[in-house]
Amino acid sequence: MEFLIALQVKHLKGNLKEKLFLGLDTSAYTTSMALVNQDESLVYEQKIPLAVNNNQLGLRQSDAVFAHIKNMHNLCLSGLPLSLPEKLAAVASADKPRNQENSYMPVFKVSEAFGLFTAQIMGLQYFSASHQEGHIMAGLWSAQLAAGRYLVLHLSGGTTEILAVAEHNPGELRIELLGGTTDLNAGQFIDRIGKQLNLRFPAGPELEKLALNAERDIPRLSCSVKNTAVSFSGPASQAERLLATGACRENLARSVECCIADSIGSAINNILKIDCCYDGVLAVGGVVANYYIRERLKTGIRLVPVYFAEPRHSADNAVGLALIAARRWQHLNRH
Repeated sequence: MEFLIALQVKHLKGNLKEKLFLGLDTSAYTTSMALVNQDESLVYEQKIPLAVNNNQLGLRQSDAVFAHIKNMHNLCLSGLPLSLPEKLAAVASADKPRNQENSYMPVFKVSEAFGLFTAQIMGLQYFSASHQEGHIMAGLWSAQLAAGRYLVLHLSGGTTEILAVAEHNPGELRIELLGGTTDLNAGQFIDRIGKQLNLRFPAGPELEKLALNAERDIPRLSCSVKNTAVSFSGPASQAERLLATGACRENLARSVECCIADSIGSAINNILKIDCCYDGVLAVGGVVANYYIRERLKTGIRLVPVYFAEPRHSADNAVGLALIAARRWQHLNRH
């Protein structure tokens, strides 16, 4: 509250030509804040992961909401530019997982509430967007992609989807769901096996390190792909059986990476066989921060180039929301 009151007082002193745009995101496991300027240069970024006990495979939404509220206060006081009040023009926050009817998670009400309150108390424009739209926008920006039509692969603990995406107006994405998982998400697959391997949650970073010591010949997990639909529950059960019979931990970690990349790559190739009129494939989400999965997707997907956000902007972040605020504000105020 003290921070926002100070912002309001300073805001009355005048306005500088340079504009800044604030993005907020409170996802299942990360509190994020970012600022970009009108040239879409990143001015400030900070993220705080939510703590999860080693014996847990996630957090209750009520616990996550409470953690986000505490984290948001810390983010507001952790190094924001002193000139922010005079320059801030608009705010965008994630208010739901996806831009679909009935898409809802309580955690996103924290970023929505903080965003709305900041905009209202300072008289700024406010824009709402989905967590997924933030991921995609951060990916397009990070990969330095021009406007176009892309196949977007969103791989995380909460989402495994293949999407057709185009930027309809600046900061407004037109998204069509083409395929994805029928059961476990890719991140859930990793975390499920990670728990069996006694890795910390979320297991992605430690599984990637473990797989670095894998042998050349590894056990192959069966890929379950039908047209554009992927299933990871069968491969996960197979991996658990292999581990129970004494499979090498490092080799099994690499097998999980291969299965995810090969399954998704196969589904995308099935799409491209029918329609290859895309400017490329863009992969976003925490799972594609994994270097081996990236490289295997590059070699496995044919017909169009494959792009990635930088690893730190593949995982949950608020940069995409700040970019949405910048593009929408400038589009509405260009005359």
